Formats: sequence, C-alpha cells, structure tokens
Amino acid sequence: MSLYGWLILGSIAGPLALSFDRKVAFYKHWKKLFLAIVPVAVVFLLWDEFFTIKEIWGFNPRYLSGIYVGHLPIEEVSFFLIVPYACFFIYEVLRSYFPNVNTHRIGQALAFAITLAGLLFGTLYMQNWYTSTACISAALLTIGLYFVNRSVWYGNFALGYLVVLIPFLIVNGILTGAVTEEPIVWYSSNHIMGPRIITIPVEDLFYNYALLLPITALYERIGKRMEKRA
Repeated sequence: MSLYGWLILGSIAGPLALSFDRKVAFYKHWKKLFLAIVPVAVVFLLWDEFFTIKEIWGFNPRYLSGIYVGHLPIEEVSFFLIVPYACFFIYEVLRSYFPNVNTHRIGQALAFAITLAGLLFGTLYMQNWYTSTACISAALLTIGLYFVNRSVWYGNFALGYLVVLIPFLIVNGILTGAVTEEPIVWYSSNHIMGPRIITIPVEDLFYNYALLLPITALYERIGKRMEKRA
C-alpha cells in the first residue's frame, strides 16, 4: 500500500473501530453523515481536479498507488470521504462526553477570526489562487452560517474544529513532507502566501475549515429532518 494510502487507513481505523461505543453510538449517524458528505465532497473534488490540472498543487507518484480518477490519485479521492468521517466522529464524541461545555465564546472567537483573517488574506493575495479561494470561501461560509443564519450548532463545530487541528497537523504534516524526503502533496509557490506551520501552508487551515463547515450545516439539517419524520 502507498504511504498516502496508509495515512488514509490510519485516519479511519480508530474512529471506525470506536463507532460502536455505546455512549457515542456513531454508527447511528452514518446515514445523515453520508448524505452530508457526498455533495460537499463532489464540489471539493471538482475544485481539486481543476487546481491539479492548473498545477496549483500536485501529487508525488513516489508515494501513490498509481490509480487515478481523472487527474486525482485514488487516495486523494478517498480523503474527502474518510477525513470528514473521522472529524465528525470527534464532533459527536465531544458532544456526548462533554455536553456541558459552553461553546458560545469559542464559536464567537473562531467566527470573527476566520472571517477577518479570511477576508484580509483573500483580498491581499487575490492573485494567489489557493490563498484567495480557500480564505474567501471560509470567510463567506462563516458570514452566511454564523452571522446571517445564526446556526445554533456553530459553537459545537468550533470546538470540534479546534480539537481536530491536532490530528490535522499530524496528517497534513506528513502529506506536506514533514517526515519524508519529498512531499506527498506539493503546492505552487505562486499560489500560496508562503508562511507554513512546519511544512503545512497556512491556507490549509482555511481549506479544511471550508470543507467541514458546509458538511456540518447539512449534517445538522438532515438530522433535524430525520428526527421530525421519526
């Protein structure tokens, strides 16, 4: 198996094995999670494909299986299904084991930080396609779902996102070359700001945020509809 494949497998192994924990019972959320992940994953895969064709980022064949869907390695395609699953497992674990945590201030702080930083970086580096699209997308999604829609679940999302940053830094660090001779995923220097967290472009923080936030919105909306039908 490729190194990227092992990373994907390692990301899902723990959450999948613990999905049957009695208190969390994450397996009961599989249907709504799948329905929430798929439409967002399609959008991000199209974004991914376009940027790969334009060489804004790319993948090192040395660490891949050699199986491609369009211009994307199969490992990258699976990323958009496996990583959200692992993240939402953490989301539900936090809600089940720490139900009394006051997430209002956490959500408020993250919403203001993402919106201000996203708009600032996105406009200052408009010519950098990754910077502008990731940062502005994250900011606009936050404006719509937090400031306009006043989504009551945003505080829980904010806490989950901050906790997810721990495994995110590990996985993305490996993907971007923290422990390998060459990065598995590389980025064109013409389309990122430059600053990195170890080897991870700062833009990745906004990109992953922009991936998880709309999935959360769909996940919560679908969940409410399923509860009403029940």
